[in-house]
Amino acid sequence: MQLRMTNQREIILEELKRSGSHLTADELYERVRRLIPRISLATVYRNLEILSNLGMVAKLEVGGRQKRFDYDVKEHDHICCVICHRIDNVELNREQIPVETAKGRSGYTITGYRLELAGICPACREKINKEIKE
Repeated sequence: MQLRMTNQREIILEELKRSGSHLTADELYERVRRLIPRISLATVYRNLEILSNLGMVAKLEVGGRQKRFDYDVKEHDHICCVICHRIDNVELNREQIPVETAKGRSGYTITGYRLELAGICPACREKINKEIKE
């Protein structure tokens, strides 16, 4: 499939890259709308789906929450704050994760995996600590 790189798609990609984070379509729409005031939320959603299907952005579906999109499509893992739902990349030694064990137990041929960790981000932890001290 030949994808025509429209001005809208270029701006969506650039804003996602510039954010340096894992934005929802709504968050990205707010950013893109500053540059293209007449763009619709549906257009942003549609273009993110197209870009995701083509492997140009990664779609994250963490814990049944709203989908988030990542400009970085190389294999990497994520950690999600259970309080504010912020998502960050986490560096893990993938060679120490026993994927072959899952293959043997399930009968599946493993073609890839994503590991999503849950925790409390530094900002929420600081907020909790302040509340405890008060």
